Amino acid sequence: MIVEFKILIAILNLKFPFELKDDQREAVNAWLNNNFRGSIIYSTGTGKTEIAFECARRLAEIKYNNDIMCYSKDTRGVKPNQKFRILFIVPRIVLIDQNVNRLVRYGLPRDSIGTFFGEQKEIREITISTYQSVISRLDLIRDSDMIILDEIHLLSETAKEFSKIFDIINENPTKGILGLTATINENDSRYNTIIKTLPPVKKYLIKDAVTDGRLAKPQVVSVPVNFTESEKKIYNETSTKISSLSRKLGVFDPKRISILLFKGGYNAKLAKLWFENVRKRKELLSSAQNKMLSVVNIVKKHPSEPIMIFSETIESIKKLEKILESNGIASRSIHNKIPSNQRKRILEEWGKEYYPLLSVHTLEIGYDIPEVRIAIIISNSSNFNQVAQRIGRVIRKTHRKNYALIYVIYIRDSKDSSTLRMIKSTIDFSDRNNQLKLTSFST
Repeated sequence: MIVEFKILIAILNLKFPFELKDDQREAVNAWLNNNFRGSIIYSTGTGKTEIAFECARRLAEIKYNNDIMCYSKDTRGVKPNQKFRILFIVPRIVLIDQNVNRLVRYGLPRDSIGTFFGEQKEIREITISTYQSVISRLDLIRDSDMIILDEIHLLSETAKEFSKIFDIINENPTKGILGLTATINENDSRYNTIIKTLPPVKKYLIKDAVTDGRLAKPQVVSVPVNFTESEKKIYNETSTKISSLSRKLGVFDPKRISILLFKGGYNAKLAKLWFENVRKRKELLSSAQNKMLSVVNIVKKHPSEPIMIFSETIESIKKLEKILESNGIASRSIHNKIPSNQRKRILEEWGKEYYPLLSVHTLEIGYDIPEVRIAIIISNSSNFNQVAQRIGRVIRKTHRKNYALIYVIYIRDSKDSSTLRMIKSTIDFSDRNNQLKLTSFST
């Protein structure tokens, strides 16, 4: 006997107010064809989140149709009103509301969406949580039919506390798992588990999206400056000490030196000194006087326009905030030590009460700020993922924004110059159509 059967699955209500691009549909199909497992490597601003939602809808549709067929043949094995449970894990609390609002805008009932973090413990058909919250409630992974891992590069081998997530994922090979990231170095051993468990099924990088007109054209402006004499002396002293300590330890790799810290004895003391000098040099490179003054000059060139300023240390952005204030320029700082409700207020006032926003990592991941077209990078970074995320924050295309300005302030003849090289390689300056432009700026 065939019995009429209806499964109420919230994600099937998904309806975009636009058509997905061809590359987005290709990404969805690639994931489905890989047995509902894999990673999507898509540049910031090219619709990774929409790809994830569509993957979830398509998988739910497949499960729905399969259950209809099973129920039509045998009514004993399937329960009516079955749900399709989705767990969407994001790295930051600020991204939870952003994704809730997006799902509601795309037609999903608000009461089908739960948020799981801090004091909020709502488990619904679609639950959005953070990695830190999920670690303490791993049954959320076990009980879900599909897991979406946003910014999956954060689950590298060095993030030991997150290894349990992969342990749970591997318990059930039939569960749908989707990883999302803007960039990942597949040759870096730190990402071996990610690549093995969720291999890339579709890539769409910055250079591809700029060429296709999906992203604004990045115009990188190099701003070389010099140390003051006293800063140069400190830089040379710390660099000499770092080299000398590395030779005494017989190790030059920071990872291996960090292991020595926990082994005790004379080498542990040398390793501690090594890291103290590295931190001292890093702070010097982030807060050099001429870098600070260059930021002031650049900000003055763009009055009444939101600007993102990236640095590596809280101390450096506090120093810069004071220097901007002494020049009559209001600014705000945002970093992980600022409470989430205060961060929200800072972001709401951005572009109204003040224009330069100083960030230490907090805005590198996921936060959607399409109208901003100017970034100033004052810190040294050899992290490819980090550089790509920073660039991605300002190259989202809108009807009013066709190009973005990325100022890179660096110290001549220092480790700082590697930042400019990293940015060049990230957005591929070999583009033959001359869509990516590099200029210089004198201060």
